[in-house]
Amino acid sequence: MDLAEIFRVMRRRWYVLLPGLLLTAGLIAAVLTLVPVTYQSQSTVVLLNSQKATVAYDGNPFLSTQTSLTGMADSLARNLNSDDSLRDLKSRGAKGTFEAKLADNAQGPLMWLTVTGTDKASVLASDRILTSYAKDRLDQFQKQQKVNSKAMIRMTTIVPPQNPVAQTKTRIEYMVMAGGLGLALSLVGVFYVEARRRPRTAPAPEEAVEPEGPSGPVTVPEPTAGEPVAEQTIALRRPPAWSRAAENRRAAQPRAGRSATAVAPAEPLDEESTHGQRSHTRQREI
Repeated sequence: MDLAEIFRVMRRRWYVLLPGLLLTAGLIAAVLTLVPVTYQSQSTVVLLNSQKATVAYDGNPFLSTQTSLTGMADSLARNLNSDDSLRDLKSRGAKGTFEAKLADNAQGPLMWLTVTGTDKASVLASDRILTSYAKDRLDQFQKQQKVNSKAMIRMTTIVPPQNPVAQTKTRIEYMVMAGGLGLALSLVGVFYVEARRRPRTAPAPEEAVEPEGPSGPVTVPEPTAGEPVAEQTIALRRPPAWSRAAENRRAAQPRAGRSATAVAPAEPLDEESTHGQRSHTRQREI
């Protein structure tokens, strides 16, 4: 079945295809209603060395980087993703989904703080709360270890919370799935009805049984296209049993007739050898 035949079937069974397309549109509308648009806001922060560690660099923290800062950033990110931190954020009025992790391909202690939600204004406010909370948690860790204020690791914001951006990937995926499912069901219904309504072809004629003769099956020649039906019927008719028996007896019985005797040609008589005697034909000599 080629593409043109498919379109002809769809046009012929439009009364089945139309409800299927309406069902597909309903599924897509349901996805648009039930799957809301999500928004995402992100900020970037960096951990800086303490004031005491930057004395050799005239107090410039960006010139003093240590491997321990990256380890501290990883520890802080894990703490921000814990259940206790999520409860604290909720108590501060933050809403949505929170995520803290090391920045991809970062060459220092950079962290990404991300908030995802369905309300655009609430997402932006929650990201600001998360950024402030991350700095408070860093100071709290060090205070618990009774670290001197001049030796404490600091945090600064590199990229402030950005305006929320709509995340439509998930929604589009659900819409494509719903549309594909509805279209597939519509086509299945169309071709099912077409198969049920299409007239069935006549069954193939049975193969003719080859007649058997006394010495085995007899091969019947194939009828030609121009041969009349009556002659084809006569050619395929088997002779009666008594006729076949008589023919077999005549074929087995030898033909009766006169026996032919081969007579050798008579040899000429040699006159000298006869010596005046009679010949074998009893003729007298002259």
